[in-house]
Amino acid sequence: MAKIAVLYDAGQAVLSTFDPDEVLQRILGIARDYFHLQNVAILLLDKDAQQLCVRSQIGWDKGQDQIRLGLGEGLTGTAALKKLPVYAPDVAQDPRYICTAQSTRSELAIPLMVRDEVVGVLDCQSDQVAPFDNDTIDLLTLFSTQASMALQNARLYSLERQRARQLEAINAIAQQSTAVLDLEELLSRVCCLIQKAFQVSHTSLFLRDEGELVLRAHHGTLTPRAPENMRFPVGQEPWSSILATNGTFIEKDLAGTPEHLKFFVESASRLSIPLVSFGQTLGMLTLDSSKPNAFRDSELSSLESVADICATSIQNAHYVERVKQLAYLDGLTGIFNRRFFELRIMEEIERARRYGTGMAVIMADIDQFKPLNDEFGHLLGDEVLRQVSSLFHQQLRKIDVVCRYGGEEFAVLLSQTSAQHAVGVAEKLRRIVEGWQFPGVPRTVTISAGVAALPDHGTSRDELVRAADTGLYAAKQAGRNRVCSAPLARGASAGG
Repeated sequence: MAKIAVLYDAGQAVLSTFDPDEVLQRILGIARDYFHLQNVAILLLDKDAQQLCVRSQIGWDKGQDQIRLGLGEGLTGTAALKKLPVYAPDVAQDPRYICTAQSTRSELAIPLMVRDEVVGVLDCQSDQVAPFDNDTIDLLTLFSTQASMALQNARLYSLERQRARQLEAINAIAQQSTAVLDLEELLSRVCCLIQKAFQVSHTSLFLRDEGELVLRAHHGTLTPRAPENMRFPVGQEPWSSILATNGTFIEKDLAGTPEHLKFFVESASRLSIPLVSFGQTLGMLTLDSSKPNAFRDSELSSLESVADICATSIQNAHYVERVKQLAYLDGLTGIFNRRFFELRIMEEIERARRYGTGMAVIMADIDQFKPLNDEFGHLLGDEVLRQVSSLFHQQLRKIDVVCRYGGEEFAVLLSQTSAQHAVGVAEKLRRIVEGWQFPGVPRTVTISAGVAALPDHGTSRDELVRAADTGLYAAKQAGRNRVCSAPLARGASAGG
């Protein structure tokens, strides 16, 4: 979580000013102080000359800041040409390296991009060989997108001071959106901020999910035709053209547009902007107006900057979500761990109580696992754990949860399930494991399982887990390789 805090603090710092020189110094200062870089520079692209020019730097040798690099020249020019980070863990072994500081031993060049266009390069150099791991490179890449947005905002402010109100709105949206790391809250807040700041009738955010666009959030005064999470094929016009070109699309008059392509009843004109972060199209920002021809070309640069900030914030939220998921995964098996089980069982109990749908817990244990480990070794024992985890995962529904509870014990949460059905699921898992041929293990591997369901065997977390454990213990005592249901809770009657 410390890395998330770094990303949050860095985003707040670089997006909190519009002065170009101050933005540059903050970017370099954060790169130096947060990421412990001895030499760091920002090179901006001269479009006419198609060359990278040093705009600001820290730690380079005297006179080197006058260097100009063509696209594809050096590590920085290669990063700009490929639109991807380029890393030389040992510059002595990389023929592309161009020396700007004698102390440099490794170099990481990350393109600074606004939408899908390179505007410069963040050049990071270290006096150590191979100092950057994948997590640090990912974090610097995300930071570079924030730096790109900050530079773009500063450029807009310098060129178009007469539009101060909209630029101040962009800054407010940037600061508030970078402060929110939960994706659902972020999308809702961003829609509200944009709708009010730009005084449009309605704002919507669509995120891409494979071959579809999903309406994830919207805010405004128009009447929706589609509920949130409604899905639309990306191959449908005009979305296919917008996403294919990553270009802003204005529909000045929707009077002739088929009703199923109008998301709001009163919508008369629409502006759609793809959400692009580091060359990846994440979705689309759409603004609707109840008036025809409501959007002007003069507004596009500001709105596109807002879309870029949204895309970066969404990417950050995705990154945070990935970090959270890693905290809930078991490192050996790749399934969820006990920490996640404790979180989800409370949610499942609450959901079952609220909707009266029932839920169940299976506690399963690999029989005679210690002798297996002693006889065949821990590496083979680990492989058995991984394969049992995989078998469980393959046989369960997407809404069910399988966790490694500890050692060779597994916990399974079954949603919307009766006691009888849960016993059937546990029996299916037992049969599959018993019949599975585990490579390198010349004998049959089996499991024992105990089953408890709400409300038959308890109504709280402790009661259900204790009941399932009792069933597991009974299965072990009865000879292993079997499923036992827990005894009914006091006052409960046998149900389906």
